[in-house]
Amino acid sequence: MALWPLTRRGYAAGALALTAALALSACGSDTGGSGTTTSASASAAGGAQLVVPGKLTVCTNIPYEPFQFKDGSGKIVGFDVDIVDLAAKKLGVQQEIVDIDFAVIKSGAAMAAKKCDVAAAGMTITPERQQNIDFSVPYFDATQALLAKKGTGATSLEDVKAKNLKLGAQASTTGLEYVKKQGFDPTEYADSAKELLALQAGQADVIVQDLPVVLTWLKKPEVAEKFELIGSLDTGEQYGIGLKKGADPVLLKTINDEITKAKSDGTYEKIFVKWFGKKPGELG
Repeated sequence: MALWPLTRRGYAAGALALTAALALSACGSDTGGSGTTTSASASAAGGAQLVVPGKLTVCTNIPYEPFQFKDGSGKIVGFDVDIVDLAAKKLGVQQEIVDIDFAVIKSGAAMAAKKCDVAAAGMTITPERQQNIDFSVPYFDATQALLAKKGTGATSLEDVKAKNLKLGAQASTTGLEYVKKQGFDPTEYADSAKELLALQAGQADVIVQDLPVVLTWLKKPEVAEKFELIGSLDTGEQYGIGLKKGADPVLLKTINDEITKAKSDGTYEKIFVKWFGKKPGELG
């Protein structure tokens, strides 16, 4: 991811087991409509090979606001959605979103089983994931943050440990991996919404989550009233769009070209400001 600073979220043996797991976990919609059926590959405009004709099928894990979440009408929207739309429009196809377990995304299993063409799930590029997934050029710099109930007096992970505070993290994420490497054994939650609910219910005193997600939560009065950002963890992460290992070169090139073009012509900055309210580099 060499175009700009590097920033989530093992392919299991046995095709039958994989197919069964995916069948149980997958459900999808792109605008609050019906689910997606992904069967045989089909050629798309521009020569890209897509699992469904006329659609760029995208695996994600919602909610993960502001990257991907349902708006008031039930439509899935967000920063990641707008970024992938650039490639979909270039290919002359529609984006269709499949909501699926993040562990199945990061392992590469979802793409290998042709549940989707790409994964856009606020997913950090890591060497471990690169063994099972091909990534686009980076499209977002990420850092982790600590959100705590007000009054803990903690301002760092060291304080969390010294004060014996209960720490929570989202399962299968780099935030979880990071705090484990610091000697913590946090309670794991299936998704970001459950993680926040645990904090609100007092099951955790502090949670670790990507900074943009925490900042979005703190825009909600009911969260800002009782909780506060107590620290950030500069983990040097970058997000990438995930593709099947040995990705279709036309699809990968289209995604890379559109990200690069958007960064040079001002489109990326407009999308960034739309979802974060600040220009790139101003979030931290």
